Amino acid sequence: MVKRMTRRSESATEATGTASFTRLSEPARRFLRAETGGAALLLAATVTALLWANSPWSGLYESLWHVRAAISVGDATLAMDLESWVNDALMALFFFVVGLEVRREFSIGELTDLRRAAVPVVAALGGLVVPALLYLAIVPEGEATRGWGVVIGTDTAFMLGALALVGPRYSTQLRVFLLIFTVIDDIVAVSVIGLIYSRNLNGSAILIMIALCGVMALLSRMQVWRAAPYLIVGAALWLAAYHAGLHGAIAGMLGGLLIAARTPAREAVETAEQYFRAFRQSPMGVVGRSARLGLERAVSVNERLRVVLQPWVSYFVVPLFALANAGVDLRGGVLGEALTSSLTWGVVVALVIGKLLGVGVTTLAAERIGIGSLPQGVGKGHVLGGAALAGIGFTVSLLIAGLAFDDQLIQDQAIVGVLLALVIATVLGRLVFRAAALFLGETDADLPRLLDRPVEAGIDHIRGPVDAPLTLVEYGDFECPFCAKATGVGRELREHFGDRLRYVFRHLPLPDVHPHAELAARAAVAAGYQGRFWEMHDTLFAHQNELEYEDLAGYAAKLGLDVERFLRDMNSQKAEARVRADVASAEASGARGTPTFFVNGERHVGAHDTQTLARALERSAPPAREAPPRRR
Repeated sequence: MVKRMTRRSESATEATGTASFTRLSEPARRFLRAETGGAALLLAATVTALLWANSPWSGLYESLWHVRAAISVGDATLAMDLESWVNDALMALFFFVVGLEVRREFSIGELTDLRRAAVPVVAALGGLVVPALLYLAIVPEGEATRGWGVVIGTDTAFMLGALALVGPRYSTQLRVFLLIFTVIDDIVAVSVIGLIYSRNLNGSAILIMIALCGVMALLSRMQVWRAAPYLIVGAALWLAAYHAGLHGAIAGMLGGLLIAARTPAREAVETAEQYFRAFRQSPMGVVGRSARLGLERAVSVNERLRVVLQPWVSYFVVPLFALANAGVDLRGGVLGEALTSSLTWGVVVALVIGKLLGVGVTTLAAERIGIGSLPQGVGKGHVLGGAALAGIGFTVSLLIAGLAFDDQLIQDQAIVGVLLALVIATVLGRLVFRAAALFLGETDADLPRLLDRPVEAGIDHIRGPVDAPLTLVEYGDFECPFCAKATGVGRELREHFGDRLRYVFRHLPLPDVHPHAELAARAAVAAGYQGRFWEMHDTLFAHQNELEYEDLAGYAAKLGLDVERFLRDMNSQKAEARVRADVASAEASGARGTPTFFVNGERHVGAHDTQTLARALERSAPPAREAPPRRR
């Protein structure tokens, strides 16, 4: 049997019960793009806050965040200053998006199989415990000891932004590893905020919160597909947390965690397609509305909310938070006191050295003793470089600093420590990555990008001229509802390019999610022995829900094959070895799910619709040869 140990990819079909940290799915790529893109704006907001707070207009900066703003409904009024609205209300939205991402990781992402997630989980725990202990060793007594929570968090946006600047050119695999690590980090950080830094709790409001969590969970279990009910209950949950004396981060994280993530069901996608086709044929408002609702039904609420809210969080909420909290007035001896304060250097050392040791050394130790393995393409130097960047605490660190200290001077010292750690951790990360490249030869932290086994006529299944200038290789699974034949992409590309394109199909059965895929792959190979591979290929995709043993024998009979020979070949070691060879080439080429496409020998990353693949093929087309000049 062909065993698959795979998980996420850019592809639409993924193996369940596994986690390879190997390729980023489209939702994860969108998350990373928003986070890294927002890092630049976050840095700009931080610098602006510091300059403003130390300018002649610093009084305006201070007074701005103390302006009172209220929401009134009848006799009920909710009033806070602008700083509190940002830190408690808007940051609840930030943690709501974090909760959605965490739930996705546990539902259909990297954390579905904790055996595969063991190393980043251990790394996260080390990155929490070691910095906290190191901080308490440097700041052992007094009010400053309450600041140990400042050093446990890692800012995902800044970390990934810094990775894009100072890390390897290709770092997809390392990003996946770091993203999983920060998922655990965020859960613990929010728990610390709720359990350690909340005061004067209101029991009645907490009971209301529990009831609202039950309502949110019930909505998700009933698969209510409209987003409005979740948002209404989420707003009520935040209001209950506010009256309970809990920080809004708790309500945000809980709300996000309770909204389930699901992969699109084949039936829902097909229904959406029918609605869309109807709209193309009859572009009327009512038909368009049906098409829009059909598309929304096909995508889980978790995914839709993240897509809508992530840009707002990355490009507005978090930069505004930085603008409101990073403005420390360093004049009047404040900077001098901070630089001589054990609290400031406790924060710096705990974040920079503590994260490097807690994340880096713990990860390498976990791999060494066999708890798990590093993602393919990630080396020891990459791990240490990522661990150094984990010392960028910023968002969570500033939030906890504001909660931990009532004394403004102590709070300012903590903020200075966080800002210094940001700079030092980034520089240290750059040095570690550079050393890894020079001394260990660790450059790219990514999966292989080139097709491992070149296309060979007589061995590969080729549709089109064998010497065509354009080549599209698909690793597919006959039960995959999103593969090229199932979606019509292959046919449309062949119609578009004609004899300029050769299309190659290689087998990548995913038995974890498609129990009949492996048998169907052997059936196609067996049909190929009688010269009818493509006829069986098309038949299997046309009957994806009917791939039992008896069905395959029936298809062979309808195609006019020698059924007895077909069944013998299908069950032979020769057919199994043929499929296993394709699977091995998929592994060596960086393919981890179906469909995975290679355009002229290079792995395609991103959407795999007809237009996108056509553009990729055109871009990679070899230059046309110039005709030789005519002789006169």
